[in-house]
Amino acid sequence: MHLLCLTGPPAVGKMTVGRAVCDRTGFRLFHNHMSIEPLLGVYDFGTPSFQRINAMIRREVIAESVVADLPGLVFTFAIDLDRPGELAQLHELIGPVERAGAPIDVVELLAPQEVRLAREGGPDRMDHKRSKRDVQWARSHVVDLESRARFTTDPERDGDRLVPGHRHLRLDNAHGDPALTAERIITELGLPHL
Repeated sequence: MHLLCLTGPPAVGKMTVGRAVCDRTGFRLFHNHMSIEPLLGVYDFGTPSFQRINAMIRREVIAESVVADLPGLVFTFAIDLDRPGELAQLHELIGPVERAGAPIDVVELLAPQEVRLAREGGPDRMDHKRSKRDVQWARSHVVDLESRARFTTDPERDGDRLVPGHRHLRLDNAHGDPALTAERIITELGLPHL
């Protein structure tokens, strides 16, 4: 099982690029809103209960992916790099994959905020992320989140890897062509191609 972690700020294209990678590799997609959306009907976003159950779902899906002998899993997430607890949680999530000796790669997608704000309201986000259907709210939420969180690594500050010991690519995804970004990921990481 190969774990491909796609990270970056909100609306950078993690889910869309992840789907394009899966279409070309046979990997499976576990995007961050697959665990977020079902919980929002019960718990408010960010509450302790929401965070505990969201983390549990992610942990179990990733761990079971190793046991299920999937060819690969693309996991998308946004992480506040200034909160050590979030990085610790990421290490906990990937632990079962590391213990199995399976490969793990991190791909960080980048795009300016104005590009990402324009993506709010797009068909993918509307179809798969119910919480983003109020486009005005979604745009203001991105701006608010980024005023108090850091979702993009700084090689000078963070080193060259989000997860030590595993490859880390930083790719510009401002162009809006998920197929192009997916092909670059597959080529640069040497992933299997269908």
